[in-house]
Amino acid sequence: MAFPTRYTVIGAGHGGKSMAAYLALMGKEVTVYNRTFAHIEIMSKRKGIELESYPGGPHGFGEIKKATADMEEALKDAEVVMLVVPSSAHADLAVLMAPHLKDGQIVILNPGRTFGAIEYDMTRRKAGSKAKILLAEAETFIYASRADGPAQGRIFRIKEAVPLAALPATHTEKILEAISDVYPQFIDGVNVLHTGLNNMGAIFHPALTILNAGRIESTHGDFQFYIDGVTKSVATVLEALDRERVTVASALGIRARTAMEWLEMAYNVKGANLYESIHNQSGYYGIKAPSTLNHRYIFEDIPMSLMPLASIGQQYGILVRAMDSIIRLACIIHHTDYYRHGRTIDKLGIKDLSVDELKRYVNEEGFER
Repeated sequence: MAFPTRYTVIGAGHGGKSMAAYLALMGKEVTVYNRTFAHIEIMSKRKGIELESYPGGPHGFGEIKKATADMEEALKDAEVVMLVVPSSAHADLAVLMAPHLKDGQIVILNPGRTFGAIEYDMTRRKAGSKAKILLAEAETFIYASRADGPAQGRIFRIKEAVPLAALPATHTEKILEAISDVYPQFIDGVNVLHTGLNNMGAIFHPALTILNAGRIESTHGDFQFYIDGVTKSVATVLEALDRERVTVASALGIRARTAMEWLEMAYNVKGANLYESIHNQSGYYGIKAPSTLNHRYIFEDIPMSLMPLASIGQQYGILVRAMDSIIRLACIIHHTDYYRHGRTIDKLGIKDLSVDELKRYVNEEGFER
Protein backbone atom coordinates (compact mmCIF):
# COMPACT_ATOMS: atom_id res chain seq x y z
CA MET A 1 0.00 0.00 0.00
CA ALA A 2 1.04 3.65 -0.44
CA PHE A 3 1.70 5.18 2.95
CA PRO A 4 0.61 8.76 3.66
CA THR A 5 3.44 11.27 3.39
CA ARG A 6 1.80 14.51 4.55
CA TYR A 7 1.17 14.85 8.26
CA THR A 8 -0.19 17.77 10.26
CA VAL A 9 0.47 17.88 13.99
CA ILE A 10 -2.08 19.98 15.89
CA GLY A 11 -0.45 21.29 19.06
CA ALA A 12 3.11 22.38 19.81
CA GLY A 13 3.49 21.43 23.45
CA HIS A 14 5.65 18.70 24.96
CA GLY A 15 4.11 15.93 22.89
CA GLY A 16 3.46 17.90 19.71
CA LYS A 17 7.06 19.02 19.31
CA SER A 18 8.38 15.49 19.82
CA MET A 19 5.86 13.93 17.44
CA ALA A 20 6.44 16.52 14.71
CA ALA A 21 10.23 16.13 14.94
CA TYR A 22 9.95 12.34 14.95
CA LEU A 23 7.71 12.29 11.87
CA ALA A 24 10.06 14.67 10.06
CA LEU A 25 13.03 12.45 10.89
CA MET A 26 11.03 9.52 9.48
CA GLY A 27 10.91 11.34 6.15
CA LYS A 28 7.37 12.73 6.34
CA GLU A 29 6.26 16.17 5.20
CA VAL A 30 5.17 17.80 8.45
CA THR A 31 3.07 20.88 9.16
CA VAL A 32 2.68 22.09 12.75
CA TYR A 33 -0.38 24.02 13.89
CA ASN A 34 -0.67 26.01 17.08
CA ARG A 35 -3.37 28.57 17.80
CA THR A 36 -0.79 31.04 19.17
CA PHE A 37 1.84 31.74 16.53
CA ALA A 38 4.29 33.17 19.08
CA HIS A 39 4.71 29.65 20.47
CA ILE A 40 5.83 28.30 17.09
CA GLU A 41 7.59 31.34 15.67
CA ILE A 42 11.10 30.04 16.37
CA MET A 43 10.44 26.62 14.85
CA SER A 44 8.90 28.43 11.88
CA LYS A 45 12.05 30.50 11.42
CA ARG A 46 14.33 27.50 11.91
CA LYS A 47 12.08 25.34 9.71
CA GLY A 48 12.42 22.49 12.10
CA ILE A 49 12.70 21.01 15.59
CA GLU A 50 15.73 19.56 17.33
CA LEU A 51 14.91 16.18 18.89
CA GLU A 52 16.90 14.57 21.69
CA SER A 53 16.22 11.09 22.95
CA TYR A 54 17.31 8.16 25.08
CA PRO A 55 20.42 6.18 24.00
CA GLY A 56 19.65 4.52 20.69
CA GLY A 57 16.43 6.47 20.24
CA PRO A 58 15.49 8.88 17.45
CA HIS A 59 17.38 12.16 17.48
CA GLY A 60 18.48 14.97 15.21
CA PHE A 61 17.04 17.99 13.46
CA GLY A 62 13.58 17.30 12.04
CA GLU A 63 12.93 19.64 9.13
CA ILE A 64 9.28 20.70 8.92
CA LYS A 65 7.40 22.13 5.94
CA LYS A 66 5.76 24.94 7.91
CA ALA A 67 4.40 26.07 11.25
CA THR A 68 1.14 27.99 11.16
CA ALA A 69 -1.68 29.40 13.28
CA ASP A 70 -4.07 29.18 10.32
CA MET A 71 -6.23 26.04 10.53
CA GLU A 72 -7.24 26.14 6.86
CA GLU A 73 -3.58 26.22 5.86
CA ALA A 74 -2.73 23.47 8.35
CA LEU A 75 -5.34 21.04 6.99
CA LYS A 76 -5.22 21.95 3.31
CA ASP A 77 -2.82 19.19 2.18
CA ALA A 78 -2.87 16.90 5.21
CA GLU A 79 -3.40 13.19 4.78
CA VAL A 80 -3.04 12.37 8.48
CA VAL A 81 -3.88 14.84 11.25
CA MET A 82 -2.44 14.13 14.68
CA LEU A 83 -4.14 16.02 17.53
CA VAL A 84 -1.60 16.30 20.34
CA VAL A 85 -3.38 18.67 22.71
CA PRO A 86 -5.03 18.51 26.11
CA SER A 87 -8.32 16.65 25.68
CA SER A 88 -10.11 19.69 27.08
CA ALA A 89 -9.37 21.26 23.67
CA HIS A 90 -10.88 18.45 21.57
CA ALA A 91 -14.35 20.01 21.29
CA ASP A 92 -13.03 23.49 20.45
CA LEU A 93 -10.71 22.06 17.81
CA ALA A 94 -13.53 19.98 16.34
CA VAL A 95 -15.44 23.22 15.72
CA LEU A 96 -12.37 25.00 14.35
CA MET A 97 -11.45 22.12 12.06
CA ALA A 98 -14.99 21.35 10.86
CA PRO A 99 -15.08 23.70 7.80
CA HIS A 100 -11.69 22.48 6.56
CA LEU A 101 -11.89 18.70 6.90
CA LYS A 102 -11.90 16.66 3.69
CA ASP A 103 -13.11 13.21 2.71
CA GLY A 104 -10.51 10.53 3.35
CA GLN A 105 -8.42 12.45 5.88
CA ILE A 106 -7.30 10.47 8.92
CA VAL A 107 -7.71 12.27 12.24
CA ILE A 108 -6.16 10.70 15.35
CA LEU A 109 -6.55 11.95 18.93
CA ASN A 110 -3.26 11.40 20.78
CA PRO A 111 -4.75 10.37 23.15
CA GLY A 112 -8.52 10.49 23.31
CA ARG A 113 -8.50 10.18 27.10
CA THR A 114 -11.99 8.90 27.91
CA PHE A 115 -14.45 8.94 24.96
CA GLY A 116 -12.62 11.74 23.17
CA ALA A 117 -13.45 10.41 19.71
CA ILE A 118 -17.16 10.35 20.59
CA GLU A 119 -17.04 13.98 21.73
CA TYR A 120 -14.96 15.10 18.73
CA ASP A 121 -17.18 13.50 16.11
CA MET A 122 -20.43 14.64 17.73
CA THR A 123 -19.08 18.20 17.99
CA ARG A 124 -17.69 18.53 14.48
CA ARG A 125 -20.94 17.19 12.98
CA LYS A 126 -22.95 19.72 15.00
CA ALA A 127 -20.56 22.35 13.59
CA GLY A 128 -21.61 21.35 10.09
CA SER A 129 -18.84 19.03 8.95
CA LYS A 130 -20.07 16.35 6.55
CA ALA A 131 -16.60 15.18 5.53
CA LYS A 132 -16.16 11.40 5.52
CA ILE A 133 -13.04 11.32 7.65
CA LEU A 134 -11.43 8.33 9.35
CA LEU A 135 -11.41 9.16 13.06
CA ALA A 136 -9.50 7.30 15.77
CA GLU A 137 -8.13 7.73 19.26
CA ALA A 138 -5.04 6.33 20.93
CA GLU A 139 -5.40 4.85 24.39
CA THR A 140 -2.40 6.81 25.65
CA PHE A 141 0.29 9.06 24.23
CA ILE A 142 2.97 7.05 22.51
CA TYR A 143 5.88 8.95 24.07
CA ALA A 144 7.07 9.93 27.49
CA SER A 145 8.33 13.32 26.36
CA ARG A 146 9.06 16.91 27.26
CA ALA A 147 9.86 20.11 25.38
CA ASP A 148 13.30 21.50 26.21
CA GLY A 149 12.75 24.78 24.38
CA PRO A 150 10.65 26.55 21.73
CA ALA A 151 12.06 24.34 18.97
CA GLN A 152 13.42 21.42 20.98
CA GLY A 153 11.78 18.17 21.99
CA ARG A 154 12.96 15.27 24.10
CA ILE A 155 11.69 11.68 24.10
CA PHE A 156 12.39 9.74 27.29
CA ARG A 157 10.80 6.54 26.02
CA ILE A 158 8.60 5.24 23.20
CA LYS A 159 5.94 2.84 24.37
CA GLU A 160 6.24 -0.63 22.88
CA ALA A 161 2.51 -1.05 22.22
CA VAL A 162 -0.31 1.50 22.17
CA PRO A 163 -3.90 0.41 21.43
CA LEU A 164 -5.74 2.55 18.88
CA ALA A 165 -9.40 2.36 17.91
CA ALA A 166 -11.47 4.05 15.23
CA LEU A 167 -15.03 5.32 15.51
CA PRO A 168 -16.61 3.16 14.25
CA ALA A 169 -14.23 0.24 14.83
CA THR A 170 -14.71 -1.00 11.27
CA HIS A 171 -12.15 1.66 10.21
CA THR A 172 -9.42 0.64 12.67
CA GLU A 173 -7.52 -1.75 10.41
CA LYS A 174 -7.32 0.76 7.58
CA ILE A 175 -5.92 3.45 9.88
CA LEU A 176 -3.38 1.10 11.46
CA GLU A 177 -2.15 0.09 8.00
CA ALA A 178 -1.84 3.72 6.91
CA ILE A 179 0.47 4.73 9.76
CA SER A 180 2.30 1.43 10.25
CA ASP A 181 5.47 2.62 8.51
CA VAL A 182 6.05 5.31 11.16
CA TYR A 183 4.15 3.88 14.11
CA PRO A 184 4.21 0.06 14.17
CA GLN A 185 3.67 0.39 17.93
CA PHE A 186 -0.02 1.14 17.40
CA ILE A 187 -2.15 -1.99 17.74
CA ASP A 188 -5.85 -2.78 17.44
CA GLY A 189 -7.61 -1.30 20.46
CA VAL A 190 -10.93 -3.11 19.71
CA ASN A 191 -13.16 -0.02 19.97
CA VAL A 192 -13.31 3.37 21.69
CA LEU A 193 -14.97 1.88 24.75
CA HIS A 194 -11.86 -0.21 25.28
CA THR A 195 -9.43 2.67 24.69
CA GLY A 196 -11.49 4.96 26.94
CA LEU A 197 -11.92 2.48 29.76
CA ASN A 198 -8.21 1.57 29.57
CA ASN A 199 -7.22 5.23 29.96
CA MET A 200 -4.42 4.91 32.48
CA GLY A 201 -3.87 8.66 32.68
CA ALA A 202 -7.20 8.87 34.51
CA ILE A 203 -5.76 6.66 37.23
CA PHE A 204 -2.18 7.97 37.44
CA HIS A 205 -2.32 11.72 36.76
CA PRO A 206 -4.99 13.36 38.97
CA ALA A 207 -4.51 11.30 42.12
CA LEU A 208 -0.73 11.42 41.95
CA THR A 209 -0.83 15.20 41.55
CA ILE A 210 -3.37 15.81 44.33
CA LEU A 211 -1.72 13.42 46.78
CA ASN A 212 1.56 15.27 46.23
CA ALA A 213 -0.04 18.73 46.43
CA GLY A 214 2.05 19.94 49.36
CA ARG A 215 5.30 18.76 47.84
CA ILE A 216 4.47 20.27 44.46
CA GLU A 217 3.69 23.67 45.97
CA SER A 218 6.70 23.71 48.31
CA THR A 219 9.26 22.54 45.73
CA HIS A 220 7.59 23.83 42.54
CA GLY A 221 7.77 20.28 41.22
CA ASP A 222 11.45 19.70 41.87
CA PHE A 223 11.19 15.94 42.38
CA GLN A 224 10.73 12.85 40.22
CA PHE A 225 6.99 12.63 39.77
CA TYR A 226 6.54 8.90 39.21
CA ILE A 227 9.41 7.83 41.45
CA ASP A 228 9.58 10.12 44.48
CA GLY A 229 5.86 10.89 44.18
CA VAL A 230 4.73 7.26 44.17
CA THR A 231 5.20 6.10 47.74
CA LYS A 232 3.60 2.86 48.91
CA SER A 233 0.55 4.68 50.30
CA VAL A 234 0.08 6.67 47.09
CA ALA A 235 0.34 3.44 45.11
CA THR A 236 -2.37 1.93 47.32
CA VAL A 237 -4.75 4.77 46.36
CA LEU A 238 -3.88 4.28 42.68
CA GLU A 239 -4.71 0.58 43.05
CA ALA A 240 -8.13 1.44 44.54
CA LEU A 241 -8.90 3.77 41.61
CA ASP A 242 -7.75 1.10 39.21
CA ARG A 243 -10.05 -1.53 40.73
CA GLU A 244 -13.01 0.80 40.26
CA ARG A 245 -12.08 1.43 36.62
CA VAL A 246 -11.81 -2.31 35.92
CA THR A 247 -15.19 -2.86 37.61
CA VAL A 248 -16.83 -0.15 35.50
CA ALA A 249 -15.48 -1.82 32.38
CA SER A 250 -16.82 -5.20 33.48
CA ALA A 251 -20.32 -3.71 33.72
CA LEU A 252 -20.06 -3.17 29.94
CA GLY A 253 -18.78 -6.68 29.39
CA ILE A 254 -15.21 -5.45 28.87
CA ARG A 255 -12.17 -7.03 30.48
CA ALA A 256 -9.99 -3.95 31.06
CA ARG A 257 -6.28 -4.22 31.67
CA THR A 258 -5.11 -3.57 35.20
CA ALA A 259 -2.52 -0.84 35.70
CA MET A 260 0.14 -3.50 36.21
CA GLU A 261 -0.84 -5.28 33.00
CA TRP A 262 -0.72 -1.95 31.16
CA LEU A 263 2.79 -1.20 32.42
CA GLU A 264 3.92 -4.61 31.23
CA MET A 265 2.32 -4.09 27.80
CA ALA A 266 3.55 -0.51 27.30
CA TYR A 267 6.98 -0.72 28.91
CA ASN A 268 7.69 -4.43 29.44
CA VAL A 269 8.06 -4.00 33.20
CA LYS A 270 6.73 -6.13 36.05
CA GLY A 271 6.57 -6.03 39.82
CA ALA A 272 5.00 -7.74 42.80
CA ASN A 273 2.56 -4.81 43.08
CA LEU A 274 1.82 -1.48 41.43
CA TYR A 275 4.42 0.32 43.53
CA GLU A 276 7.19 -1.99 42.30
CA SER A 277 5.98 -1.95 38.69
CA ILE A 278 6.05 1.84 38.53
CA HIS A 279 9.50 2.02 40.12
CA ASN A 280 10.81 -0.61 37.67
CA GLN A 281 9.87 1.60 34.70
CA SER A 282 13.16 3.24 33.70
CA GLY A 283 11.39 5.75 31.44
CA TYR A 284 9.80 7.39 34.49
CA TYR A 285 13.17 8.34 35.97
CA GLY A 286 14.07 11.95 35.29
CA ILE A 287 10.51 13.14 34.69
CA LYS A 288 9.85 16.03 37.05
CA ALA A 289 6.54 16.72 38.76
CA PRO A 290 4.26 19.54 37.64
CA SER A 291 5.52 22.89 38.93
CA THR A 292 2.02 23.97 39.95
CA LEU A 293 -1.38 22.47 40.78
CA ASN A 294 -2.84 24.53 37.94
CA HIS A 295 -1.85 21.71 35.61
CA ARG A 296 -3.53 19.59 32.96
CA TYR A 297 -3.15 16.53 35.18
CA ILE A 298 -6.04 18.08 37.12
CA PHE A 299 -7.86 20.52 34.82
CA GLU A 300 -7.74 18.08 31.91
CA ASP A 301 -7.67 14.62 33.45
CA ILE A 302 -10.41 15.23 36.00
CA PRO A 303 -13.17 16.44 33.61
CA MET A 304 -12.02 14.56 30.49
CA SER A 305 -10.73 11.30 31.96
CA LEU A 306 -11.98 10.56 35.45
CA MET A 307 -15.41 12.22 35.18
CA PRO A 308 -16.64 10.14 32.21
CA LEU A 309 -15.39 6.96 33.92
CA ALA A 310 -17.30 7.86 37.07
CA SER A 311 -20.32 8.93 35.00
CA ILE A 312 -20.66 5.64 33.15
CA GLY A 313 -20.00 3.72 36.37
CA GLN A 314 -22.83 5.55 38.13
CA GLN A 315 -25.11 4.88 35.14
CA TYR A 316 -24.67 1.14 35.63
CA GLY A 317 -24.78 1.13 39.44
CA ILE A 318 -21.05 0.81 40.19
CA LEU A 319 -19.69 2.35 43.40
CA VAL A 320 -16.88 4.73 42.44
CA ARG A 321 -16.03 6.21 45.84
CA ALA A 322 -12.29 6.52 45.22
CA MET A 323 -12.89 8.30 41.92
CA ASP A 324 -15.47 10.55 43.55
CA SER A 325 -13.06 11.48 46.35
CA ILE A 326 -10.36 12.57 43.88
CA ILE A 327 -12.87 14.53 41.81
CA ARG A 328 -14.20 16.31 44.91
CA LEU A 329 -10.70 17.23 46.08
CA ALA A 330 -9.95 18.63 42.62
CA CYS A 331 -13.11 20.74 42.78
CA ILE A 332 -12.01 22.17 46.13
CA ILE A 333 -8.43 22.87 45.04
CA HIS A 334 -9.46 24.57 41.80
CA HIS A 335 -12.57 26.30 43.17
CA THR A 336 -14.69 24.85 40.39
CA ASP A 337 -17.37 22.23 39.80
CA TYR A 338 -15.94 19.54 37.57
CA TYR A 339 -19.20 17.61 37.91
CA ARG A 340 -20.81 20.32 35.76
CA HIS A 341 -17.94 20.94 33.35
CA GLY A 342 -16.71 17.41 32.68
CA ARG A 343 -17.55 14.90 29.98
CA THR A 344 -20.58 12.92 31.07
CA ILE A 345 -22.51 10.30 29.16
CA ASP A 346 -25.43 12.74 29.02
CA LYS A 347 -23.31 15.41 27.30
CA LEU A 348 -21.85 12.79 24.95
CA GLY A 349 -25.32 11.77 23.81
CA ILE A 350 -25.03 8.14 24.89
CA LYS A 351 -26.95 8.18 28.21
CA ASP A 352 -30.07 6.56 26.81
CA LEU A 353 -28.26 3.73 25.03
CA SER A 354 -28.42 0.21 26.41
CA VAL A 355 -25.14 -1.70 26.69
CA ASP A 356 -25.89 -3.53 23.42
CA GLU A 357 -26.81 -0.30 21.65
CA LEU A 358 -23.65 1.39 22.91
CA LYS A 359 -21.50 -1.46 21.63
CA ARG A 360 -23.21 -1.43 18.24
CA TYR A 361 -22.71 2.32 18.03
CA VAL A 362 -18.92 2.20 18.64
CA ASN A 363 -18.36 -0.96 16.62
CA GLU A 364 -20.44 -0.41 13.51
CA GLU A 365 -22.36 2.81 13.28
CA GLY A 366 -20.68 5.88 14.78
CA PHE A 367 -22.92 8.93 14.55
CA GLU A 368 -24.61 7.54 11.44
CA ARG A 369 -27.14 5.86 13.73
